[in-house]
This record gives sequence, structure tokens and C-alpha cells, in this order.
Amino acid sequence: MPTRPGGRRHRSGGRHHRSQAGRETGDSAESDPVGGEPGPADNHLIAADVEDALVDGDRTIRVGTAGAALRYPVFRRVFLGALLSNIGSWMQNVILGAFVYSLTRSSTDVGLVSLAQLGPALLLSLPGGAIADRFDRRRVLIVVSIEQALGALAIAWIAISHRPSLSLLLLAVVAMGIGQAVYAPTFSAVVPNLVEPKDLAGAISLNSVNMNLSRVIGPAIGGILYAQIGVAWVFVGNSVSYLFIIAALWTVRLPRVRSGLSGRRFRGMIDGVRFARQDRPVGRCLTTMVLFSFFCLPVAILMPVLAQSNLHLNDRSSAYGFLYASFGAGAVAGALSIGTFLAGHDLAKVVRYALAGFGLALAAFSLLRIAAPAFPAVFLVGYFYFATVTSMSTVLQQRLTDEVRGRVMALWVMAFGGTVPLGALAAGWLSDQVGITTVLLIGAGAAVGLVVFTNLSDPDADVRSTPSASIA
Repeated sequence: MPTRPGGRRHRSGGRHHRSQAGRETGDSAESDPVGGEPGPADNHLIAADVEDALVDGDRTIRVGTAGAALRYPVFRRVFLGALLSNIGSWMQNVILGAFVYSLTRSSTDVGLVSLAQLGPALLLSLPGGAIADRFDRRRVLIVVSIEQALGALAIAWIAISHRPSLSLLLLAVVAMGIGQAVYAPTFSAVVPNLVEPKDLAGAISLNSVNMNLSRVIGPAIGGILYAQIGVAWVFVGNSVSYLFIIAALWTVRLPRVRSGLSGRRFRGMIDGVRFARQDRPVGRCLTTMVLFSFFCLPVAILMPVLAQSNLHLNDRSSAYGFLYASFGAGAVAGALSIGTFLAGHDLAKVVRYALAGFGLALAAFSLLRIAAPAFPAVFLVGYFYFATVTSMSTVLQQRLTDEVRGRVMALWVMAFGGTVPLGALAAGWLSDQVGITTVLLIGAGAAVGLVVFTNLSDPDADVRSTPSASIA
């Protein structure tokens, strides 16, 4: 039987499989050979059967699905801890911009805070990935989570002061951003160690669901706390939320990963780039993500502009909130689909179908001028958005070895998170010149164009290339 991370066996074959495995390993020698009273081995098997029936419902769960990933106790614990922590982060992310605007009434200052949050992901993810591949990843995650918790407390302290300092606030946000630049590639590198390789697609699917559920739940909770008890308590709540992921990581043991870094630290840091250049599907994944983030994903940032100019919705209305919630719900559904009914499909092909679907949905959404059909349209935009991202992330992770995983996932974080604010800046300027509809149609055309470029099929399917072997 395969061993789960954390030391427990992975039940995948039900009662017959368990009993047969016991007999094949000689357990039947302890039982009555003529069908009398059950022996010790039979008692053990009966107890195991009862456990299977209670825990698994005596049902076979498909390999590679979200359900299969949730059968791993270590994955469940880390998943829940990360979800609760991410909810706290999104409470803060949404309220922080509103708080800064209430202080300064300056859109530029709000943009500076956004840059302080996301800028470190673009500039520091490479050294963050190198840290993930050099040091114990579990300890790294605990340390940077503590650092971010302290940063959130510092922001709360600044918020309750008589005259909150924008400079101090930016410094605290940058400090948290630096921690996130290390946390993101390290956590991405840890996820494959929480399940067996055959269930990786389900784990990555749930990791994407985690991100989007927190994006929906966090702002809702943060808005209530902001209105009822004040802005500082939102930041305190975010600080407390880090305790959940710290506790989850503190109570698990992860396999140690042999460092793939050479003594030449700078050269070792860019080994992820070398790997991506040598492995065509990995390079295509990263290039596609950069182009997709820059040209297509500004829709998420510019949603208020489209809502007001095309759909005549006020960004403080409940209708606008439902529009953004529909987008988030679509993203959750798209991520979850990779770990449910699309599990077992060729994800290299799914990526291309999802890109085509995103382009068509975005084009339709950008051309609408009444609100009612915009809700299902933006749901489809969100669905194909995260079906694309999750399937690409899964293809990427399946190509990586643990020795180089942190550094390559740092490139993914840069491509996914770091490129979006740059695309949003360019799209915002262009929107002022030619209108939001034209900008989104350009994004839709780019997504359809990427269908041709994004061929992630393995050119060496029978003999998988391992360029990481050359990374000393």
C-alpha cells in the first residue's frame, strides 16, 4: 500500500483490496483455516473494513480528483489552515485600499499601496524560490507567516494612531509583501509533497479553489468588521488568521528535499530560468502566463470601470457586489472543475480549450450594455480564467522535480501575480484613450491567439527529459 505523507496508508481499493492485500502478505496464517472463530488478522481486517465504511463510505474515489486529495490528512490540515489565513489576507487587502483613500482622498496613494503589496512578488520571487530550494520549506513558511502576522499588527497600530503616517503604512505593507514573495513560491513547492503524484491535479485544483474562496469570503467579512468595529480590528483579524497556517504547519512533518542549489548563489538562483529554457512545456507555461496576465487579466482590476461605463452600475451598489461575486464564483467553479469532472483528461489540451472559452466569454462580456446578462457572462469569464490557470499550473508542477521546484514556481508567481499590476497600469492608460471595451476586446483576441501558441504537449512523452539533472 502506498504511504501517505504523514505516515498513514492511502485507501484506494475498498474492503476487498484491503483484505486481499492482507492475505498476500501472509496475514491469513493467523486466521482459522476452516472458517471458525476469527483470528487476530481477521479482527484487524474487520476493524479496517469498518473504518473504511465510516470514513470513505465504501466508495472508490477517482485518482487525481479533489476528493482524492482531501483523503490525505496532512493535505486537509494545511489546506484548511491556508484557507483561513487567506481569508484574513483578503479582509486586509480590500479594506486597506479603502482606508488609505479615506485618509488621503488620492487614487495615486491607493495605487502606491497596491504597488507596495504586489511589487515584491515581481522583484523578489526569484530569491524567494531560491530560499525555498535551499532551506527547510516548512520552517520557511512558519517564519514568513510570523513576519506577516507582525506586519499586520504594525498596520493596525498605525491605523489607530492619532495621525496615521502613510510612509510608515507603506513600509509595513512592503514588509508584508516581501514575506509574501518568499511564502508564495515556497507554498507552491510544498503542495506536491502533501499528496502522491497521481493525486497532484486534485491538490492543485483545491489550492486554486482556496485562493478564490478566500477572495469571496474575506472581503465580505472585512466589510462587516470595518463598518461595525473599525478598520484597525480588520488588520488585527488578519494577524490572528496567520495563526491557523502556522499551527497547521507546526503539527505536520514534510519530506526533506535535497537542495538543488549550487555553491554559486546567484547562478543557483537563476537555475529555474535555465530549466524553463531547456524544458519546452515549462517554458511555454511560463510564457503563456506572462502574456495572459498582461493582456487578459486586467479585467479583474478594471471591473469597476466596465461596470460604470458599460453597465451603468455604481461600484458601491449591491448589484456591483453581485457582479464581482459572480466573477469569483466562476473562478471557484473553474478551479474545482480541474479536480473533478476534468480529472484524468489531458490538461495540455484543456488549457487550449479554456483559453478559447475565456476569449469568447470576455468578448461577449465587454460588448454588453445591460446588466442582466452580464452576470452569467462574467461567471463564464471567471470560470475559464481559473480553468486556464489551474490546468497550466498542474501541467507545470507535473514537469518539475523537487530540487528545482521552488525556483521554477518563483517564476510562476512572477508571471501570474507580478505581471498583473503592470498590465493593469497599461490597460488603465489605454482605457482612458480608447475606452474599456476596446481594451477588453484586445485581451479577448490575445487569449484566442494564445490557443495557437500554447502547445504544452510533451515532445518526449515516452522518454521524459530531465534537464534538472544538469543543475548541480
